[in-house]
Amino acid sequence: MLEGCVPWPDEFAARYREDGYWLGRPLGELLHEACVRHADRVALVSGERRMRYRDLAEASTRLAGGLLDLGVGPLDRVVVQLPNVPEFVVVMLALLRVGAIPVLALPGHRKVEVTHLCARSGAIAYVTMDQFQGFDYRELARTVREEVPAVRHVLVAGDAAEFTALDSVVSGRTDFPRVDPAEPALFLLSGGTTGLPKLIPRTHDDYAFNLRATARALGVSAADVYLAVNPVAHTAALGCPGVLGTLLAGGKAVLTTSVRPEEVFPLIRREGVTLTTLVPPLVRLWTDGAERTGTDLSGVTLQVGSAKFDPEQARRAQEVLRCRLSHWFGMGEGMMTHTRFGDPREVILSTVGRPLCEADEIVVADESGAPVPDGQEGELLVRGPYTVRGYYRAPEMNARAFTPDGFFRTGDVARRRPDGNIVIVGRITDVVNRAGEKVPTEEVEEHLRTHPAVRDAAVVGVEDPILGERSYAFVVLRDTELKLSSIKAYLRERGLATYKIPDRLIPVDALPHTAVGKVDKAALRQSAAKPVS
Repeated sequence: MLEGCVPWPDEFAARYREDGYWLGRPLGELLHEACVRHADRVALVSGERRMRYRDLAEASTRLAGGLLDLGVGPLDRVVVQLPNVPEFVVVMLALLRVGAIPVLALPGHRKVEVTHLCARSGAIAYVTMDQFQGFDYRELARTVREEVPAVRHVLVAGDAAEFTALDSVVSGRTDFPRVDPAEPALFLLSGGTTGLPKLIPRTHDDYAFNLRATARALGVSAADVYLAVNPVAHTAALGCPGVLGTLLAGGKAVLTTSVRPEEVFPLIRREGVTLTTLVPPLVRLWTDGAERTGTDLSGVTLQVGSAKFDPEQARRAQEVLRCRLSHWFGMGEGMMTHTRFGDPREVILSTVGRPLCEADEIVVADESGAPVPDGQEGELLVRGPYTVRGYYRAPEMNARAFTPDGFFRTGDVARRRPDGNIVIVGRITDVVNRAGEKVPTEEVEEHLRTHPAVRDAAVVGVEDPILGERSYAFVVLRDTELKLSSIKAYLRERGLATYKIPDRLIPVDALPHTAVGKVDKAALRQSAAKPVS
């Protein structure tokens, strides 16, 4: 395996192959076969652009040959920073076909993140756009070239300026190298909200299973239409089942860079969308939009994940959107749980369901690492055929993030119910330590969102010389005339413990979010720490 990656132990790898989780086939080969099998069907839609599978196969094969001619081949790392456009998919399929490893940067990343990804991964190439949403990525490419000289090639979709135009990298060759399915297929990024992202090496074997298992869980077939509204470089919209899982099944993937209901709802109707993946803030946005316009999404399945989805918001979404809801919990490192369509409504609204795969191993552990009984809270530890055994080139982090026997420490506080369904309580680090009392921020946020005048809320801890930390609640209000003191009174009436009542309430127009859709609590803490003028 590529140096710097942590392999599965031989006995686990043998078991996963024997039990059929790992097929022993490279992902690029599987996707190319899907393109050939469904040649006449529409594969991708982006605005007015439409690509059939035949077109996708031809474009990705020509680019794969061109990459080999440039000297980009097996196990070479290539940082890819493209938005939700067809070029992203063509580049992905081409890189997978030649065994090069795409390192998936998000469109919102800038100098700090992109130079870090190039240097940490040892990338020899960087693929990007000319401009997108007012930002010129060629300027960023110039910085990358200066600061990371190992990056030999910069390929640009659109006006390439002094760089290499992506559409010029073509070749008619078809003699592609053999790709080892046990090697990394791609590097995903850790989804933390602080620090530079860690690199998550997902192998061909494990990520191909990821695509198949999530598609099977949601019943995705060639008749389905997937709408990618989250950045497709993020695993939720990429492979859970996302765009790649939909293509593997022969369905149609619709790419958009807008999340606004007035733009997305007509697109859903026009293309016959049957499935999309949303983070909870977008579900709230769509629910509000549907309530205003009377929009009915009854033919659509909403796969909701990436952040905690409180039960009241889930109930309202089902009632207003009239959609089918599947509640998911997962991470770029691998393991996922989800609610099943036949589950009782209470399970769908209040839990994140059960593990995706029967080979997933889950332990809810106390601070010493010992398992706790069902019903008790502890840290969620996971291991399985699509959960990595370590980050790339990060031995010190791996020693902290993984147990000696290979369980990934998720950092999530959870409890397992007697029926096997998992409830995520919060993050270990997302607790305010106020005068020795532990305030779970997500619990307070859920209470705040039940107030009819509160659209959204986020609670953070701010350092305090007397209490250690004070709790600050940022609230997005429906009624801007509301007195904030009435919200505190409301929380007291709900019976919330006195120490859990926020020390300060701060009205905001919107909560900041990270590139992967999580509330950016680091930004909120910085804002809260600023002196009041």
